[in-house]
Parts: sequence; C-alpha cells; structure tokens
Amino acid sequence: MDSRQLRYFAAIFEEGALARAAVRERVAVSALSRHLANLEAELGTPLFERLLRGVRPTASGARLYEHARMILRSMQAASADIRDAENEVAGEISVGFAHSAVKAIGVPLMQRVSQTYPKLRLHLSEIFSGSTTVQLASSEVDLTLTYNQLPDPRFRFQPILDEELVLVGRPDVVGGRGPISFDALLDLPLIILRQGLNTRAVMDDPSLLKRLEERAQFQINSIVAIGDSLLSGIGCLVGTEFILKDHIDTGKLVTRPIVKPKLNRTLYIGELSDRPATFAFEAVRQLCVELTVEAIETKRWSATLAH
Repeated sequence: MDSRQLRYFAAIFEEGALARAAVRERVAVSALSRHLANLEAELGTPLFERLLRGVRPTASGARLYEHARMILRSMQAASADIRDAENEVAGEISVGFAHSAVKAIGVPLMQRVSQTYPKLRLHLSEIFSGSTTVQLASSEVDLTLTYNQLPDPRFRFQPILDEELVLVGRPDVVGGRGPISFDALLDLPLIILRQGLNTRAVMDDPSLLKRLEERAQFQINSIVAIGDSLLSGIGCLVGTEFILKDHIDTGKLVTRPIVKPKLNRTLYIGELSDRPATFAFEAVRQLCVELTVEAIETKRWSATLAH
C-alpha cells in the first residue's frame, strides 16, 4: 500500500464513481481500476460494491477511508511544513470552536492570521463540545476549543479558562436579580442548552447536571432558539452571561448569580496526542491562547484564566 493507492482510493470513495475519480486524478479509468484491484487483493477484502452507476463503499472501505483521510492529510501537512520551514508559515489548519469561543475570538483570529500569516489557510467551524473527540480522532479538525473534556490518552486537553454559570431569563420568569441557590432554581421552568448528543458542556459537575436534566422540560441545541425561548418567557437557562450578552445588554434578559454551590465550566484547547508538530499548527495554537487571554483581560469575555 502506498500513498498513490490511498489517494486514488480516497478519490473513488469521495466521487462515488471510477470515471469521476479518474477525471479528478487525471488518470485513465483502467489505471484507477487496476490500483483499486491491487489494494483490495493486498487487504484481502472488497472495498466497494460495484453498482450499475458508480460504486458504494463496503464496511471495510468506510473504515479504510477514515485511516486514508488522516494519513493523506498528515502527509500534506508534513510536505507544506518542511517546504515552507525556512520561509513563511503556510499550510492548512482546521479549528473547531464551541459557540462562546468562536464568538469571542473567531474574527480576531482571522484578522491576526490575515495580517501575520498570509499564506496560511484557516478553516473555522462551530462544533458541539460533546463531539470533540470524534472530530479530532477523524481529523475533521486539528485543534479544538471546547468545554468540559474528560481525560483520554488519545488527546491532549489543556484548560484555558473557567466561566461561572448564572441563571438567565426574563425578570418575571427568574424572579428577580439577587443570588439564587441551585435547589431553588430547580423549581423554575428550565431550558438546557444541549450540545450534540449530551449536555456535558453545560457545567463541570455531572451530579448537578443530572439533577438539572431531570427538571428541565426543554433541551435545545440552538443558541438562536434558546434566545428566542427566553425572550418569549417559556423558561430560563443555566448558562453563561456571554452567550446571551446581546439580549442582556438591552435589558430584555437579566441574570442571577447561582450559589450553594457556585457552578462553573472549563474551556479546553485540545489536539491529538500523537499529532506531529508543524509550524502552522503551533502558530495557530499560540494565537488561540493569546487571543483568549486578551479577550479576558479586556473584559470582552467574562471568565478567568484556568490554573
């Protein structure tokens, strides 16, 4: 198995037909078919089902594609990194952000990259904190800034900041502006921000989170829908002030500090443990940390640096 076979295989997988893959790779269909046959013989299993029009990957083909995508991407990163080592930082880096992170530093990051690293291609995406490990493991993203990550030897997660959680809602729904205990807020109409398949990004403490989930009537995975729901008076949210700052600044929504106990969540910067270092990756990682610190110090992000 060599890189050319993997590249041809990935092209067939992504195009769904040998003819389209051949056009993309600028090779004859017969050559592409021969490489695929050799690869299947080497692995001892069919990688595609041949259909009247195109091909469909088998389970083995789908698994190989996940490996091939990571290998080819690493090879491209290595090539760009070495080629440009003595010149400007270049290459392609993909960063996955939790909503608060992209809201706080997404635009500043693009501005800084544009000014400092004009040959660097940056891909930004908003991802659910619960999908962080899947996104990293599949190489969908190279770097993440997401919440409340569990220890996993496959990844390196470094805590960056801590955010205090508050109760957010209309004044008539949350019942004032003073501190409220966790037990007392459980009696209010609650909405939970559901991040992907779980709500772990809401807070650090899983036992308190479970109690919150049991009492909440609605779980919503859209910030826009959450905001509209709070404005309509349907319920209130245990979350951070930052994600709904625009509505809070207008006075339409208010916050109440949560006490007994105080609630927090932690933002982590994450990467694969065995990811080869590149100049582009290190540059983007450093910028993400610097911009996060800057957002906190200038009070744009209501949080504290993690210790």
